[in-house]
Amino acid sequence: MVKVGIVGWRGMVGSVLMERMRKEGDFKGIDPVFFTTSQAGQAGPDIGKEIPVLQDGFDIDILQGMDIVLTCQGSDYTKKVHPKLRDTGWKGVWIDAASALRMADTSIIVLDPVNRQVIDKGFDAGIRDFIGGNCTVSLMLMALGGLFDAGQVEWITSMTYQAASGAGAKNMKELVSQMGAINDAAQPILDGPVAAVDTAVVETMRGAAFPTDNFGAPLAGSLIPWIDVPMENGQTREEWKGVAETNKILENETPIPIDGTCVRIGTMRCHSQAITVKLKDDLDVAEVERLIASANDWVKVVPNTKEETLKDLTPTAVTGTLTVPVGRIRKLNLGPGYITLFTVGDQLLWGAAEPVRRMLNIAVEKLSA
Repeated sequence: MVKVGIVGWRGMVGSVLMERMRKEGDFKGIDPVFFTTSQAGQAGPDIGKEIPVLQDGFDIDILQGMDIVLTCQGSDYTKKVHPKLRDTGWKGVWIDAASALRMADTSIIVLDPVNRQVIDKGFDAGIRDFIGGNCTVSLMLMALGGLFDAGQVEWITSMTYQAASGAGAKNMKELVSQMGAINDAAQPILDGPVAAVDTAVVETMRGAAFPTDNFGAPLAGSLIPWIDVPMENGQTREEWKGVAETNKILENETPIPIDGTCVRIGTMRCHSQAITVKLKDDLDVAEVERLIASANDWVKVVPNTKEETLKDLTPTAVTGTLTVPVGRIRKLNLGPGYITLFTVGDQLLWGAAEPVRRMLNIAVEKLSA
């Protein structure tokens, strides 16, 4: 069996990955070794089969014995361990959910329902670093893969509505704390005049005691139109990833222009995007829907009605599922070939854990052949 070292399996993305691997029976076909950065020697997780005790995630000698290393430990771990491991001459497959190696010339960003041919070609050419992509980029490509496949995308602008979970577990907990603080302030006067309730809520959100250590600002009852670090051109790095990673995933010789504004909103899980696409041809809505629906097994076209939108096109409906609904599809009044749509996806699944899980299975299959 292929020996697979798994690092970072306790964190948010790692926990989702483990859940998916258990559900899909992925552990049956591999020889897993679990690594830790803090609890070496302790018992590993229950995966339904006997496994060794936890190994030291910084022990290069032990990591060298793995055919595949799959990590959700984060970029700091990758930057510290990956070069040391490669410097030993290790030729194994490195699969990573973190961003550190995404734009490296020697890596491929993986999203196999969209770029399986790129993955296969790279693997056959000797590439061994396979990296999960940015969450909003991956979800956008899952939603619009059919339009890209048809060569219909001239340019895209995406306005994102990104959940607290995209910032990490501490941020999710802070959002809940913010919700609690707002409720505590409003509940005693909820039966009174709405103006008093509104004032109490705003004063609470602006108060020094309101929990903002992680976000730096109120998110519950508000939003934050800034994600990641600034770029010289006025974008944030999160916004830059749209054009950089999309074109790398698709291996485009001529880059497709992509830009937009990334906004953090007060949802726990699932990123949403309002997308404007300039098509190369003036396709009717029915043809756009057909192309979108034909791309993969998970995209779902939602009819442009209030009832269907409220039922299927919200983070509440999508959380914990692999479905990527696309709705509100219509032509814009800007001119021929302009369409708009709205899409939602669970960024902890297709935006993080699922692409690396599927890449693990691809790598195991190739190494076992």
